[in-house]
Amino acid sequence: MSLASAIETGDLTQLPSRRDEDWRWTDLRALVRTLPQAAPVRTESLVVPPGESQTAELHFDSLHAVGHISRIAIEVGDGARLVLIEHYSGTGDSLADVELAISLGVKSSLERIVFTDDNDDGILVSRADVVIAPGAVMAQTVLVSGGRRQRIETQVIHPGAGAKVRLDGLYLLDGKRHADITTVVTHGGVDGLTDQLAKSVVRDQARAVFQGRIVVSPGADRTEARMAHHALVLSDRAEVDAKPELEIYADDVVCAHGNTVGALDEDAMFYARQRGIPEDEARAMLTQAFVAQVVDRIENEPAREAARAWVASRLGAAE
Repeated sequence: MSLASAIETGDLTQLPSRRDEDWRWTDLRALVRTLPQAAPVRTESLVVPPGESQTAELHFDSLHAVGHISRIAIEVGDGARLVLIEHYSGTGDSLADVELAISLGVKSSLERIVFTDDNDDGILVSRADVVIAPGAVMAQTVLVSGGRRQRIETQVIHPGAGAKVRLDGLYLLDGKRHADITTVVTHGGVDGLTDQLAKSVVRDQARAVFQGRIVVSPGADRTEARMAHHALVLSDRAEVDAKPELEIYADDVVCAHGNTVGALDEDAMFYARQRGIPEDEARAMLTQAFVAQVVDRIENEPAREAARAWVASRLGAAE
């Protein structure tokens, strides 16, 4: 079951529902009552030849009352480097399903940065299935502003063998917006590294969903895996649902996860006000400091600056 299969067949029963544990906080079947006309399926392939370096941008623009399906294949050759920047936007009550199949060759690298700027009524599901080879490096930062429903999912097959994965996420949600970042990393061999950091800022009646799962398969010894999710809840009616998971079936591993949910530091607010900083400005300043760690981990400088501008724009709009 998927949003894409529902759009293609017109069958509402193909929509994911809360009966699926991984979709219980982002139920689509209870939300969508009619399916719009489907646009032609978008298919394309991006290949980075071995040893080459590229920067590529993908734009997914969804239209009002249209169902969009995109299927993108991305291959990064041995020793190649790719900076991939994805932009998602929509108008009206659009429906969009994006499927990315990504393969990374031996000692290749991928930095993926995802920006979402949907409207209040848009529904977006994006899923990336990533297979990485020994010695490859993957770094990802997902920045979400939410929509009626928005889910960015990443599934990684990790070989160990000196490969490194970083999966970061940042939510800035207001109004009644909903965003879900779901990740699954499956370590299948020895000597693999996964590092994950997600931060959420929710206000009004917004809802953030974080689901992170790291699986260490039998025989994947000497795996190092760290996962952390931290949330700021800035109003009584906002909600954060977090489910960090570690499944460990191997010995000699170093794995940890953490999760915190709280409000802005009142002492820091007090000191800012004592220095004559207006309350709204102080809240924006402290919020920006809270999320800065995620943005600062973006390695590509132009993408990092674009992320800082995105954050500033969202925080400014929320005040």
